[in-house]
Amino acid sequence: MILKSELNARNKITTVEALAVPLLRYSFGIINWRTEEIKKIDRKTRKILTMYKMHHPKADIDRLYIKRKEGGRGLVQMEAAYKAEIINIAEYLNTNYKKKDQFVNIVKSQESTQPNMNSIIRQQQRSQKN
Repeated sequence: MILKSELNARNKITTVEALAVPLLRYSFGIINWRTEEIKKIDRKTRKILTMYKMHHPKADIDRLYIKRKEGGRGLVQMEAAYKAEIINIAEYLNTNYKKKDQFVNIVKSQESTQPNMNSIIRQQQRSQKN
């Protein structure tokens, strides 16, 4: 619906970031997303932008994700947003673990029993290596 509207390109990108991106960001710490699934979302987004003539099929993909002030389109790349969100959650858990917050302690103890794939702290360590 956003791309069908008569908004200009800047406002369409801003609207996508205001409505669609927060839905995914909210689920990043809760749902165990695989990297391939997140890349698939990015591909589908680019495909839809191409269908509605917001992006040329042969145009540079990286330019979509560069900030508008630097000459890009300013779209948020989901893979980068996922890594940033996982890092933020893990840092929050590590810093507030010492403050005796009951809920953070519950999450932290649950994290220690998770297998390597599902642990947010281990995902953060993998994200920082990449």
